[in-house]
Amino acid sequence: MKSFVAILGLASMVSLAACDSKQENKVENAYENQADALDNQAANMEAMADNLSGNAENAAENAADALENKADATREAGEAAADAVEKKQH
Repeated sequence: MKSFVAILGLASMVSLAACDSKQENKVENAYENQADALDNQAANMEAMADNLSGNAENAAENAADALENKADATREAGEAAADAVEKKQH
């Protein structure tokens, strides 16, 4: 499901990229790169959780979920920052 959402998000970003300014894209890309790094950390945490059991596994999975939520929030902040740049340019 998450990969579907990521693909859908990527497709919408590509379709909107044609009408975005370079500055707007730069801002959004910076946030997107940060969010991707958080997603990678979450994936590593989930892989680690697979090797744990009990409370340790639950704690690692919760940490991974928190990282994924932070990545989502970072992407949303990036979109908002890019929108702010776009509004300043118009």
